[in-house]
Amino acid sequence: MKILIVDDNNTNLRLLTSMVQKLRDCAPIPFSSPADALAAMPELEFDVAILDYMMPVYNGVEFLTEMLHFEKYAGVPVIFITADLDMTTRMDALNAGAIDFLTKPVDFQEFKARVQNIAALAEARRKHAESLSAPAAAGTGTIREQEREIIQRITLAAGYKDPHAATHRMRVAAYSEAIARAAGLPEELCLDIRLAAPLFDNVTALASDMSLLKRGKMTEADFRRRTNPGETPEASSSLLQLAAEIGRTYRERFDGQGYPNRLKGSAIPDAGRIVAIAASFDALISERQFKQAWPFEKAAGHIRGKAGSHFDPAFVSAFEAALGVIHDVAYAGTVPMGSAAA
Repeated sequence: MKILIVDDNNTNLRLLTSMVQKLRDCAPIPFSSPADALAAMPELEFDVAILDYMMPVYNGVEFLTEMLHFEKYAGVPVIFITADLDMTTRMDALNAGAIDFLTKPVDFQEFKARVQNIAALAEARRKHAESLSAPAAAGTGTIREQEREIIQRITLAAGYKDPHAATHRMRVAAYSEAIARAAGLPEELCLDIRLAAPLFDNVTALASDMSLLKRGKMTEADFRRRTNPGETPEASSSLLQLAAEIGRTYRERFDGQGYPNRLKGSAIPDAGRIVAIAASFDALISERQFKQAWPFEKAAGHIRGKAGSHFDPAFVSAFEAALGVIHDVAYAGTVPMGSAAA
């Protein structure tokens, strides 16, 4: 994995280069001059870019804008290094296409966790794209493992931005599998729902951080990114299509009063109807800055009371049948990806 590093401060450049060299299977491509790095494009080959924000001639945002004029770098993940905590600075970077930030002074353990995860996600996406372009050469099991790795990496990346996000998604996935099993859905679909459900909240998982952090009124494009994850390039095969379908439909309501498409009843896919219950329930029993956690039984009663309006009555019945499993998951701490819910 090749990692481009651009920082005009030689001390910082040597530090970042040393950090990358300590990562497994990662090779640094350091530049102290953004102009020199741009002059070497598009012959440069790299999988991840780490850019300092404050640089002469081209600052980080200007460099990234110029870099993206080359089509081959369009999908490269970009991490910004900055000492500036101002939201405007970060919004400029997000608008330009950055996906993550590291704050100076850079802590090696945080650097290692974030960069390795993003590098692995880039590699998983590359392998997945190759397997889809040559399906005869790759078995279904291989593709499924690649899809699973992509989902794990995206979920983990979301967890870096919000410490509660990853465990919340894992719990929702486990509840969803338990509900699907109680409803008597086919075993393969139950497992697929468990694998795909962590991406249900595509505000942070599939959509650009720009729409999540953006101040003021969202544009139509921002809203579409948040509510139509099927438009993302990852939604190109069965498991990721299911993840996109869940993200697109779990905010619909059984009575047709949900969004974004006001689907009603069975027009909402089973997985979307199930995750709607699981996500709502976990939100109720979770403590947030703006609310206290509801007691388990009070939250369960709220779900029952919304049967026929917000939620599918049949899946509410399955939810009730699975409450024992759901209770164990809810209060067991972190739920590992892929562990059995039943």
